[in-house]
Amino acid sequence: MSSFSLIRLLSCLLSCLPSRLPSRLFYLRRLSSLFGLCSLGCAPNFKRHSAARQPRSIARWPNGSLALGRRLVTALLCLMPVFAAAAEPYRILVSNDDGIDSPLIHALSEGLATLPDVEVVVAAPDTNKSGSSQSTDGGPRTVREVSVDGQFYGYSVDGRPADAVRFGLLHLGKDAPFDLVVSGINRGANVGDVSHLSGTVGAAMEAVMQGVPAIAVSQDTSNVDTGVTVALTKQLVSRYRDGSAPAGVVLSLNVPGGELKGVAVRPMGEAYIASTPYTLSNRIGDMGTYESSYAPQRAEDTASDTYAYQNGYATLTPLKFDWTAHEMIETVESWGITLSD
Repeated sequence: MSSFSLIRLLSCLLSCLPSRLPSRLFYLRRLSSLFGLCSLGCAPNFKRHSAARQPRSIARWPNGSLALGRRLVTALLCLMPVFAAAAEPYRILVSNDDGIDSPLIHALSEGLATLPDVEVVVAAPDTNKSGSSQSTDGGPRTVREVSVDGQFYGYSVDGRPADAVRFGLLHLGKDAPFDLVVSGINRGANVGDVSHLSGTVGAAMEAVMQGVPAIAVSQDTSNVDTGVTVALTKQLVSRYRDGSAPAGVVLSLNVPGGELKGVAVRPMGEAYIASTPYTLSNRIGDMGTYESSYAPQRAEDTASDTYAYQNGYATLTPLKFDWTAHEMIETVESWGITLSD
């Protein structure tokens, strides 16, 4: 049960106490009234002495069993929604872009499932769809229910990461909406400009477009403790659950390999990899095969997420779907582009 529910429970219990109390209990009763959380008429009366007081034989405490019984029944009635709310789990949809068979999504979903009062549902692409961004291939979805060791695990979606999230939110969540989407754990960092290409980030962006808060989680390809990544994600989920979930924002977590120096909140920086020039590797008639690869590069902007990541910090970067360069609006308007020549 959350701290809010506990406060509400205390408020309701205190409100059932009779109004004629010793001064110490009277102030407790006044404290409960500050929360104003009990409905159905169980809010306490601030007045210590009511002009329309009931007969002493009924209102006196503890002998006024009728008055006390009525208050207890009223308190139980107002507690019903408290326990109902506490019984509703916090629903998390987990997806990724590496595919449902990735061991990293299994580690993430299992770790999140250890949080109290949480329901984790997995819906992920059937195969590796890295680099899909937020693209979709449209058309109907073929969905397979996946079991691991004889136990139901999740839904394998024939589509891209955004398709899997859309299926999860619109179909699996149609009767019981999800509170959060967590995309990952991606094998490979998504810091800097690479984030635009990431299917992990794209899946989280799809959730934000559907009005659901989302977190994207990525880590280095080697020498990294996945347990640390899961632990950091669980901290974020707890913050989101406490009411800190930002609207319209994807929070991107990236964990580097090696010894971690700390956690840094940084804006998106430059890419940490760059494409090499294409070279012709094979030609048959008028058709040629050209190859390129990625080369690592060091970040120069010391204030960026890329720089912090490359220097041993787990990074947190708030990302928005809106790519508009707002500072250019007036400049472009001044160009006077019209339908006439």
